[in-house]
Amino acid sequence: MNILFVCSGNTCRSPMAEGYLNAKKIRGITAFSCGFISEGDPVSENAVTVMNELGIDISNHKSRLINKERVGCADKIYCMGENHKTALLSAGVLMQQLEILGGGIPDPFGQSIDVYRSCRDKIIASIDGLLYGGKLSPVKILPADKDDAGDIAKLEKECFALPWSENAIVEAMQNNTAFFKALYCDVFAGYISVTAVAGEGYINNIAVTEKYRETGVGTALIDRTVSFAREKNLEFLSLEVRESNEAAISLYLKLGFNPEGKRKNFYDNPKEDGLIMTRRFKV
Repeated sequence: MNILFVCSGNTCRSPMAEGYLNAKKIRGITAFSCGFISEGDPVSENAVTVMNELGIDISNHKSRLINKERVGCADKIYCMGENHKTALLSAGVLMQQLEILGGGIPDPFGQSIDVYRSCRDKIIASIDGLLYGGKLSPVKILPADKDDAGDIAKLEKECFALPWSENAIVEAMQNNTAFFKALYCDVFAGYISVTAVAGEGYINNIAVTEKYRETGVGTALIDRTVSFAREKNLEFLSLEVRESNEAAISLYLKLGFNPEGKRKNFYDNPKEDGLIMTRRFKV
């Protein structure tokens, strides 16, 4: 799916949206952006700064004028304001192709760095809402509660040598551990749990049902915990993975986790060292 973000000059809002969505590296989704004013202008310095605070580099972006060919490449177009949507409708773009991101993102051009941060945060929240709500893919990521503990415990038994019981899961939910569930076309497809303590985040377990592996569910679950970490201003997220699990290690590397140590004989059945992988955030 190709997602086009549109604003006035293509130097502030839409490049931030493009950079954020592409940085999430979601399989099958590619973002680009255009505007109505100029071609080849550099991105705003404040936009570069606030995105760099998240580890996302948009400094090489140059403004692009919207045209028929660029619109034709988009499966969905998200405008930053009603005026952009109206202009595109007048040019013949179909209504069903257009939506206003987050109900409208005010233009920060020429304003303070704090206004840019506020703009960035609204863009991020709006894009996350689309992703986790299943509007851009068949996968929804929602908070899990005690009513989901049975499904989670069943999946634990299928995937792990030492599974958590349903009671243990409910108890963890009541003690600083957040659980998120994945629904694929509204069917339970997996879950992830993360414990946040003293500004630090630890991913306990992630599991995907066999039917929905290699469909993007695992990526979406991990990505949700990254957003959770930012929401909670955590310094880092850390997890353990079997050294032999090359597929999982490859996924974690793609999502910004780096090896930072080992836990000797961390796993049983079979006995194996655990590789510690961590993603750190600028706080």
